[in-house]
Amino acid sequence: MTERRSPAVLGAGAAVLHAGPAVLRAGPAVLRAGSYELSLARPLLMGIINITPDSFSDGGRYLEADRAIAHAQRLADGGADILDLGAESTRPGALPVAVDEELGRLLPVIEGIRALGKPISVDTMKPAVMRVALAAGATMINDVRALREPGALEAIAASGAAVCLMHMQGEPRTMQAEPRYDNVVAEVGVFLRARAAQCVEAGIARERIAIDPGFGFGKTLAHNMQLLAGLETFTAQGYTVLAAFSRKSSLGELTGRPSSERLAASLAVALIAVQRGAKILRVHDVAETKDVLAVWEAVRQAESGKDGDR
Repeated sequence: MTERRSPAVLGAGAAVLHAGPAVLRAGPAVLRAGSYELSLARPLLMGIINITPDSFSDGGRYLEADRAIAHAQRLADGGADILDLGAESTRPGALPVAVDEELGRLLPVIEGIRALGKPISVDTMKPAVMRVALAAGATMINDVRALREPGALEAIAASGAAVCLMHMQGEPRTMQAEPRYDNVVAEVGVFLRARAAQCVEAGIARERIAIDPGFGFGKTLAHNMQLLAGLETFTAQGYTVLAAFSRKSSLGELTGRPSSERLAASLAVALIAVQRGAKILRVHDVAETKDVLAVWEAVRQAESGKDGDR
């Protein structure tokens, strides 16, 4: 199995993903997350708040609740539509965090940012954390294991929360140990379609479901580029697509820059993702990404003739 695939192979993967009427459905017009109904007429920005000592980009910077709350305020002021809290690092090689420790980091921040009036997403794979976080005011769960832990699907189905289902090969501790696929676009697409279908069967409406191909989670640089190039095959599945590529190591491989200097590359990926149909961008640099999207939208308006003589 090789990492690089020919256009013919990628085309075969696209054919697999487009086989069947359900795959061809247009995505929903809104994302429903608890009491929030967010229009998808424009891409939504999900601001990242890592309440961890060891996240790859800003681990330790916002571990204290006061700092995390202040950062959430800055992201909201910069244009974040959703605030995504993570209290357990999922970087390559990361070790698990106990439930009590994860909740101890999360709950003060959830309490401190509810007044901002933004949907709060919690990045966790643990059903026990999901239930407590939702009860505390979170309205979305961002799960790198796509609700595969026992009790996770039921926790979301019993709530009105939105969920993001992500693909990951392996687990954070081992996922970058020689990841292999015959056809990464097709295989990730089949997995996400199956997980989303199980959510629908459990009573979770499509408007509450987002899917994420999991850039960097058990993928090489070549895999990540193939997924980005083939992102339209995921947007054709009838679910909201979330793209999370901000500052990731693949961008470092391409540019030779450390995570703190990957803004330009992150903005380029964000623009490519929305051009291929992504409706949610999970990013560190909210204000800068918002500016890029404003220019993109102005060009779209001009192309469609909606700009008039302005």
